[in-house]
Amino acid sequence: MDDVQTLIATLQSAPRIIIGLIREVPPPYLKRRPSPTEWSVHEHACHLSTADTAYLLRLELILSEPTPYIPSMVPSPDEEAGSLLNTDLDEALDLYVSERARLAERLKALSPEDWQRTARHEAYSHYSVFIMFRDLLLHEMLHAYLIEELRLKKDWE
Repeated sequence: MDDVQTLIATLQSAPRIIIGLIREVPPPYLKRRPSPTEWSVHEHACHLSTADTAYLLRLELILSEPTPYIPSMVPSPDEEAGSLLNTDLDEALDLYVSERARLAERLKALSPEDWQRTARHEAYSHYSVFIMFRDLLLHEMLHAYLIEELRLKKDWE
């Protein structure tokens, strides 16, 4: 099996990296969308703040049921339309930090057998606890990359 401890450590440190990127964005650009259909830094950040709760619920489902089904997660139509712009950014980032600490503690308590538990996933050919949390990390790194692109954008004017 892949390195669980590295995954946990990387998940644990991700908020510091991502929040650092967010804090480098000039305030006038935080809520600015690069186009009407693309999210702003603020929206990416607020979206990330809610993922850990959903993944913890998925974890408990996988651990408690013999053949659980995991649906894909996609932003809601309201989120796509801009509802995350109404979320308080500081509160969202505080939630991200606290939920990530809770998630890391829960992951540290899993047994090697727990990490290998599987589920049926709507879009994936196979899915396990390890794959689920690697997916969480990759998902937030994608958002971090998009935040970095917006942070460095030359042509805002």
